[in-house]
Amino acid sequence: MRDLLPSIVAVAVAGPDDWVGELLPAEQACLSERAVQTRRRDFAAGRACARRAMTGLGLPPTAVPAAPDRAPVWPAGVVGTITHTTGYCAAAAALTTDVRSVGMDAEQHHEVDLGVRRMVLLPEEDALCARLPGGTSWPVVLFSAKETVYKVWYPVVGTWLGFRDAQLDVDPDAGTFTARIAPARVDAATVEAPPTTIVGRFVVADGLVRTAAVLPLG
Repeated sequence: MRDLLPSIVAVAVAGPDDWVGELLPAEQACLSERAVQTRRRDFAAGRACARRAMTGLGLPPTAVPAAPDRAPVWPAGVVGTITHTTGYCAAAAALTTDVRSVGMDAEQHHEVDLGVRRMVLLPEEDALCARLPGGTSWPVVLFSAKETVYKVWYPVVGTWLGFRDAQLDVDPDAGTFTARIAPARVDAATVEAPPTTIVGRFVVADGLVRTAAVLPLG
């Protein structure tokens, strides 16, 4: 993810030991005793990466517990994001004095069925995928980008953003995407200056689709 985010954002990618790393007490308390092994490994790797990203900002490795909706709870003065998929996990963190929000997502690069396309893509986006160069599963790129957009939106606005609440355009040559938030969602926001457009970057490599975006201050 380091290649997708500016230098003011600290990034950590999980190594082999992170998947079985120790959790801090506040983090351990967020895991149910009935949590399956996959959930435990993903959670451990995500928190290890989150704490390491914070040390990259010169901060102590503070606990990052989970809210009831499973969103990570970052310490005051920090914004961050965690993503994991099979065999891959990463976290990013930044100071609130540098950025307003940060989001990222990783997905397996594969073809998706028609049902998923209909759930994720607006008609305009489905038509866009048909025009883009072959060899890439563009619906997965857009799915991942929309996950990133949601991770940027939610900490700022505090409301749900569905797949069809943001319309995406993609520049395959530049490796960028632009998301325009549905006016109805922007108008319904109760925070000052809710984001109307979110611009991010993407990479498809090594069997993964990775996306990331930063919402700047101001």
